[in-house]
Amino acid sequence: MASNPDWSREEVEACVADYLDMLTLELNGQRYNKRAHARALMARLNQRSLPSIEFKRCNISAVLIELGYPYIGGYKRRDNVQAMLIDAVEARLSADQPLQDAVLAAVQRPAMPVAPYDDPWVARPVPDKRIADEAAAYAPRFSASRRDYLAQEARNRSLGRAGELFVLELESRRLHAAGRKRLADRVEHVASTQGDGLGYDVHSFEESGKPRLIEVKTTAFGEQTPFYVTRNEVARSERDADVYHLYRLFDFRARPRLFSIDGRIDQWCRLDPATYLATLSAR
Repeated sequence: MASNPDWSREEVEACVADYLDMLTLELNGQRYNKRAHARALMARLNQRSLPSIEFKRCNISAVLIELGYPYIGGYKRRDNVQAMLIDAVEARLSADQPLQDAVLAAVQRPAMPVAPYDDPWVARPVPDKRIADEAAAYAPRFSASRRDYLAQEARNRSLGRAGELFVLELESRRLHAAGRKRLADRVEHVASTQGDGLGYDVHSFEESGKPRLIEVKTTAFGEQTPFYVTRNEVARSERDADVYHLYRLFDFRARPRLFSIDGRIDQWCRLDPATYLATLSAR
């Protein structure tokens, strides 16, 4: 059987529009059925298979991540993205006010602290090697569609604090369960008690009594959502690599889960200089 031809612009635009409609529903807390959306979409496309549509949706996730938007959690980023898809996503984003409103409301929404449940840990995601080793070649650096939504979420103080308190309780429970009650009682939310300039948020311990310095990064979105780190946090992870841990807490509003990046942040993450502090200099 002959393979399907390349995706046409009409097919790409239909897939993008459907994906962004689902994303808007998800951000607004409204239910929808991904498979039903796919079946309806297949009827409009050139006999595309369900796996083909699913792969294209993962491509759309990749573009959204690069543009600073959340993505649908079930569609983890897949690269090797066609230029036509990038154009279609950017064009749709520029005209999609309901989505813009939904994303803004989502990143600004206050969060309440929640207690940890049993075993919220997952393995650290392993991205595509191209993503890990180099910036995506298609990253639209000067796109009018680029937004700072993820930066706005990072500044959501109630979400950040709720995530830190989640980790504080999680660490205390871990040490209690190990029979290290005295250490559990000494776990400290240093971002609150001492200030946020230390380069980490929670001072905990290994069962041996060795310090565990924990920086907490919390998002309401999926595990592949990029996060912001400060120069101070990177420096602390370098200086105290043997005791430093970055806990990435994700899907916080739905079902909080987390993974850990241990040691130097730059050993596990591609660090892009997203922001500079500018001070006037003499010339």
